[in-house]
Amino acid sequence: MHYPERVSIFEVGPRDGLQNESQPLSVAQKVQLIESLQDIGCQRIEAGSFVSPKWVPQMADSAKVFTQIKRQTGVVYSALTPNLRGLEDAIAVGVDEVAVFAGASEAFSQKNINCSIAESIERFKPVLALAQHHSLPVRGYVSTVLGCPYQGEVDIHQVKSLTETLLTLGCYEVSLGDTIGVGTPKATAELLSLLTKDIPVDRLAVHFHNTYGQALANILIALQHGVTTIDSAIAGLGGCPYAKGASGNVATEDVVYMCENMGIDTGIDLAAAVDVSKEICTILKKPVQSNVSQAL
Repeated sequence: MHYPERVSIFEVGPRDGLQNESQPLSVAQKVQLIESLQDIGCQRIEAGSFVSPKWVPQMADSAKVFTQIKRQTGVVYSALTPNLRGLEDAIAVGVDEVAVFAGASEAFSQKNINCSIAESIERFKPVLALAQHHSLPVRGYVSTVLGCPYQGEVDIHQVKSLTETLLTLGCYEVSLGDTIGVGTPKATAELLSLLTKDIPVDRLAVHFHNTYGQALANILIALQHGVTTIDSAIAGLGGCPYAKGASGNVATEDVVYMCENMGIDTGIDLAAAVDVSKEICTILKKPVQSNVSQAL
């Protein structure tokens, strides 16, 4: 079996992780987390999102966070910008990269952003146009690729179509999100086999939630298909809002441990990552959820 020599970890803890944590952090604590992540070798960090504070109060201070980070050369600081207002706010504070998202399930799209999949694409066309005008790279997220909390199964041909649309519109990469963590290795293999027939694998990333403990197994399948970008969150931050008590994102330190021991370089210092994981869990007053942090 052939595996990549190196993978790129896209650290989503400060955004996708924290927005699903009930305990809010101060601006200083968020900045400290982001700076700790860059110090351990994370080179792609999703540092916030520019959305209505009414919908996501945990991200209301993202502009302040971006202005206060002591940025390191070679690190990309990105933000989620679902609309033009969000993008304009992100541009104002010098975000390096932005992201838009769409659901692969009609039911999820309606419940989550109150519009159809087609309408959601129309909504972010002007966002992509303005980002391109400012030479800002745009990343696409497709959520619920392996299952939806409202409609159950999701058609993988719909996932492929949506992924191709995002790439055609100008996204440099699309991250495939198992939003509720129901995916299994067989389903992951079927999805990636379909997508990589027509989509270059270097344009795809994977974003697995560990709700049912399947994330690392699914990542292994992704590696076997040639995927080299993995989304993860330090300490497995972020519960799954659709499954009470469920863990959220796959933990960065668990991914790093697996890759390192398979001879795959991540560029991240594992021991230091475990320290950061424990620190953030102490601040959030929650037990450490990642297996590696517990073991070490």
